[in-house]
Amino acid sequence: MMEHIVPSDPDCLFCKIVAGKIPSKLVYQDDEIYVFHDIHPWAPVHFLMIPKQHIPSMAQVGPEQAGLLGRMMALVPKLALQEGCNPYPDGGFRILSNTGDEGRQEVHHLHIHVMGGPRPWLKG
Repeated sequence: MMEHIVPSDPDCLFCKIVAGKIPSKLVYQDDEIYVFHDIHPWAPVHFLMIPKQHIPSMAQVGPEQAGLLGRMMALVPKLALQEGCNPYPDGGFRILSNTGDEGRQEVHHLHIHVMGGPRPWLKG
């Protein structure tokens, strides 16, 4: 059964973080976006960007989410520098979004990993 986009899913770990029911180390938030540090970082800088709305994965994204995803992507460079990534071109960051079981998605709420900092990294 395909999950649908809903305002919030009471059983979703990331919805609970957005609601303040589970603590997180906040990086940024606005009306639609919540950004927080990964609890198991793979790199010196590793944070997650999520929509506050419960979108299960990138597979459910359609044209109506283009503005939201565009705003998320436009925030990445600013937040990456703010959190300690070195400037482009010698520095930089990696953006990753796992989708579905075969894509190794563990939490079924759309999330984008932003990773950076000096190598080597734990993973990636």
